[in-house]
Amino acid sequence: VQLQAFGGGLVQPGGSLRLSCAASGSIFAINIMGWYCQVPGKQRELVATITSDGSTNYADSVKGRFTISRDNAKNTVYLQMNSLKPEDTAVYYCNAEVITVPIRNMDFWGKGTQVTVSS
Repeated sequence: VQLQAFGGGLVQPGGSLRLSCAASGSIFAINIMGWYCQVPGKQRELVATITSDGSTNYADSVKGRFTISRDNAKNTVYLQMNSLKPEDTAVYYCNAEVITVPIRNMDFWGKGTQVTVSS
């Protein structure tokens, strides 16, 4: 199973970006999908997660600004990032808890996409 993320880049403060991450491979089903971020010298942190039935969870720092969604038919998770702040600058990683074929419950990470918020 592979996760491929798209949509990072450079944006001015107050701007928006939309990240997407598609899972491919021997997938039976995907439970939780999510986004995490990491800056140099710090641990990877939760940004947002979404279950297969659409229940969401957000870090306090992004509530009201970011929206996570998913398309189960496409095995894809999205992160709409609005009102971006310089402190949102990080590498963003997508994550998926996948039930593979043959049946195993495994955790996968994408390679990460850089988001830079700067004027």
